[in-house]
Amino acid sequence: MELEQHYTNRTGWLRAAVLGANDGIISTASLVIGVAAASDTRNPIVLAALAGLVAGALSMAAGEYVSVSSQADVETADLAREKIELETMPEVELKELAKIYVAQGLDKDLAMQVAIQLTEKDVLQAHARDELGINEHTQPKPLQAALASGASFISGGILPFLVAFFAPIKSMVFYQYGFAIVFLALSGAVAAKAGGSNMLKGIIRICFWGTVAMAVTALAGYIFDAKTG
Repeated sequence: MELEQHYTNRTGWLRAAVLGANDGIISTASLVIGVAAASDTRNPIVLAALAGLVAGALSMAAGEYVSVSSQADVETADLAREKIELETMPEVELKELAKIYVAQGLDKDLAMQVAIQLTEKDVLQAHARDELGINEHTQPKPLQAALASGASFISGGILPFLVAFFAPIKSMVFYQYGFAIVFLALSGAVAAKAGGSNMLKGIIRICFWGTVAMAVTALAGYIFDAKTG
């Protein structure tokens, strides 16, 4: 028999990587489209793409690090409080753990036996997993998330940046949109494959919202160009 394949242990880095890559594509392409809609020369377009790429990667990495660090701090504080409660009122905590297993479908006697055995093995781990919902698979890793987010933003943003270099100026908006949709579709497919989810649904979702973002940005560029032209 083959072991079942699960994907929950990938959620931390996968979320950061997918978010970073998609944001890199959409943000950079949208920025280039907005500038291209109001410019007839390549230099401001390339400069905008480069600035968006660098600033976006640093912003994503910093934001992800702070966000995941905050989550880690909350979990650490919860574990510290739980440890104190286990030391000061172990009987109450044991009954509390047994109630959790009763709520999951065990009868009271069996639930208490399970609680006792798990407590004897590793009391804090048992309460962390079953009472607080904290386990090693979902434990936040700030540095890993930040690096994945920043690197994936660059991997996504470098694509519209290259298009800004080589695409014809007069058709820049259309080239950026076309390539961005292709890149987003590939990103959505890879993310769905890695996460074991529906591939078509993931592709449609990211392409739709990417189109909305780029359309709004292009409209802003055209309006600005019309007012200043």
